[in-house]
Amino acid sequence: MAPIGQAAEVYVPRSLQLWRAFINWMGFYFQILLQILRDTPCVPHLLSFVGPSSPSFRPLPVVELPLNDLSSLAQVENGVINGHRHMEKLTVVLDLDETLVCAYETCSLPAIVRTQATEAGLKWFEIECVSSDKETDGKPKVNHVTVFERPGLREFLKRVYEFADLVLFTAGVEDYARPLVDRIDVENLFQLRLYRPSTVSTECREHVKDLSCLSKDLCRTVIVDNNPFSFLLQPLNGIPCVPFSAGQPYDDQLLEVLLPHLKQLSLQKDVRPVLYERFHMPEWFQMHGFPVSVLTA
Repeated sequence: MAPIGQAAEVYVPRSLQLWRAFINWMGFYFQILLQILRDTPCVPHLLSFVGPSSPSFRPLPVVELPLNDLSSLAQVENGVINGHRHMEKLTVVLDLDETLVCAYETCSLPAIVRTQATEAGLKWFEIECVSSDKETDGKPKVNHVTVFERPGLREFLKRVYEFADLVLFTAGVEDYARPLVDRIDVENLFQLRLYRPSTVSTECREHVKDLSCLSKDLCRTVIVDNNPFSFLLQPLNGIPCVPFSAGQPYDDQLLEVLLPHLKQLSLQKDVRPVLYERFHMPEWFQMHGFPVSVLTA
């Protein structure tokens, strides 16, 4: 018998000890997993660089071109449509975040995400950008951001540039977006760059991209954006694309889906009937409670 005041030893079978150790290890593993899921927000949400995320859309199907269309596309790249030289190119307006790239605050990005993306072949880089927040000494806070490029991005820009005028239109602030675009557009393929101040507010949404700032005639203008609310004012000119994240290293939307679709649109004198038949965006907006007056403003 153990002396009074001295704790008696309790025998615990080894199998029970191993089981408890396993349970503790699994609990620790799931805590780490939950922490990763909670602490990997996208930069637009952390730093308020861009507007709210968009609802999901089904991917565009891969466009299979008939043989007789291939020669037509070659003519388009040479500035010829229907046998006549056409001086005005198609204007392709491209969104930035979750369309061409995805960005994360570096300090909140788990190393495993970067490692897995790199091993899968995703290209990435880091930039510094100024936040609207202030340091304790009153100086602007500098945020370090890790940016992942959507697969095929550089080639996509070059090939679209051959038959269209490229415009970058982002709801992101310029202090964030400008250094980012400088890295992905080293050849200055974008004819114009538009940032948050170029967006407008409507009765339904803020940071809407009004394409009328580019031209009064939008028959040959198309906008590609993962957030359909961005082209709320011109629903017939929009292509809602699938959002991109670092967890999609084998995404093929740019080269296999969007590029052929844009080439086909470049054959059209007016892209709006084709886009309406494909997406029926006015009806989609009305289903989500947007009045017709907003869509036709």
